[in-house]
Amino acid sequence: MPNQKNLPPGYEQKAYSEVEKRGTLRLIASQDGREGSVTVHQDLNLYATVLAPGESVSLPESDRHFWVQVARGSVLLNSKLLHQGDGAAVEGEALEFVGEENAEVLVFDLT
Repeated sequence: MPNQKNLPPGYEQKAYSEVEKRGTLRLIASQDGREGSVTVHQDLNLYATVLAPGESVSLPESDRHFWVQVARGSVLLNSKLLHQGDGAAVEGEALEFVGEENAEVLVFDLT
């Protein structure tokens, strides 16, 4: 559900290259469209990352909720191994990702 009633429909589409996501948490969707992300009418930040084996990225501890989805490959999330198709709910702790094999991961940062 959108964060406001009676919003007109809106559509955006953007492509983010693997280079833009490599070794970083690339913001791809947000409530305010910052940093070139698409706009969504929710209190949401959606990040994507591509990691090679041994590469790492992290998000600091927060009072927000996170859903992590491994789109391909495998990663260590806070020392727990996740494979393609795995998801994990995390709250109240920092997130640290380390590539185990070439991986692409989505991170939903939610209230």
